[in-house]
Amino acid sequence: MTTVLIVDDHSIFRSGLRADLDTSLDVVGEAATVDEAIALIAAQKPQVVLLDVHLPGGTGGGGAEVIRGSSALLAEVRFLALSVSDSAEDVVGVIRAGARGYITKGSSGAEVSRAVEAVASGDAVFSPRLAGFVLDAFGAVAGEQAESSDELDRLSAREREVMRLIARGYSYKETAGELFISVKTVETHVSAVLRKLQLSSRHELTAWASARKLL
Repeated sequence: MTTVLIVDDHSIFRSGLRADLDTSLDVVGEAATVDEAIALIAAQKPQVVLLDVHLPGGTGGGGAEVIRGSSALLAEVRFLALSVSDSAEDVVGVIRAGARGYITKGSSGAEVSRAVEAVASGDAVFSPRLAGFVLDAFGAVAGEQAESSDELDRLSAREREVMRLIARGYSYKETAGELFISVKTVETHVSAVLRKLQLSSRHELTAWASARKLL
């Protein structure tokens, strides 16, 4: 049974969504703010977090801030944005933060349930009319798959190993332990990876790797 956490600041919506989800999904909690969500995700470690893009609390970053605040758990917790907003800025922002999908609140309970299961299994899910934003933002077209290969070719074998672990949410210390190298060496490899891929943060690295199905 897939465990799910619902994050939305409207209690009526949370209750309705909870009632509409398939019985194969186990809702382990609900949160209404950025801070509540980050704390509950750390405590419950659900397989999938259904979260709105616009949330009160934190520093005003909404759903994207929740994902970044839970970055250490990205390897085991997957995020699916569920929002009334269909603006390109919101879609791209939350995907860049590390969300695996984005669907709108016009979706039925059955559609949301299928999306949750798909994200839990490692797939990416987007409402049809939002796909264009994602394609534009991440270049997820056949021609750019070759570009992705070229980008990976810039990295050494060790840099690829470090890249995948960091993109999955491993800390520098955890990555060092996994690969039997020092934390300093991990830091050096991460700097090299970000420079070669022309990225500015580990959050962008996660989004880059997720868009190319490298996680």
